[in-house]
Amino acid sequence: MRTALSIAGSDSSGGAGIQADLKTMTLNGVFAMSAVTALTAQNTTGVTGIFEVSPEFLGQQMDAVFTDIRPDAVKIGMVSSGALIEKIAERLRFYQAERIVLDPVMVATSGSRLIAEEAVETLKKELIPLASLVTPNIPEAEILADMKIRNKEDMETAAEKIGRSFGCAVLVKGGHDINDADDLLYAEGKSRWFCGKRIDNPNTHGTGCTLSSAVAANLAKGFSMEDSVERAKAYISGALAAMLDLGKGRGPMNHAFDLRSEYAREAGETA
Repeated sequence: MRTALSIAGSDSSGGAGIQADLKTMTLNGVFAMSAVTALTAQNTTGVTGIFEVSPEFLGQQMDAVFTDIRPDAVKIGMVSSGALIEKIAERLRFYQAERIVLDPVMVATSGSRLIAEEAVETLKKELIPLASLVTPNIPEAEILADMKIRNKEDMETAAEKIGRSFGCAVLVKGGHDINDADDLLYAEGKSRWFCGKRIDNPNTHGTGCTLSSAVAANLAKGFSMEDSVERAKAYISGALAAMLDLGKGRGPMNHAFDLRSEYAREAGETA
């Protein structure tokens, strides 16, 4: 069985972060492992507290994984400080990690900021150049490309600018009033649109975590970058379409989309 490591923060509500990553990787047919960067007190409406681990302890977690069950792919999510970013980059270089998917989490869906201002530059310098794929949403792509994104043409310009600047593939996620649910992949000098239909589901907490984890899982199984993105896109569309509602709040998206669809069954059985 192929393996994947999530390096991210814990979400106490179970809808995003490490919890979402482990569920997604498992349901996409790989053995999921984790290195926790921070504990958060959060739910679908906001983040009320962040308790970071030390860089030394984060490094110990990564050492424990890499020296025993080496991951075939790595997904990186919320990393809130420059010191943690530097530690992750140092350990990834040491172990010569491959198939690194970086979700540059800067702001939660609820609007809560999840990374220190000064850490953004460290992210650009230390971590993004190690990534095989970076998956920013529109606001994050604006920061990384240092430009405003108002339409699909701007998305194409930003994706190419990020890819050329950092030497990695880029998946700019749509939405934010730019388009329905169309994502743009820029890789090896070429762009490809992955079109999707906006699903009227308010339970979108953790969608970015889920998409990037699904891509990492499929890369771990040996699929190409384009195929991995396509499969991840289909997986998250199925999860949103399932319309899970957990209670009084908006609820997280349906991470328990459990291989019932023909596509997801096939994805889970391919190892």
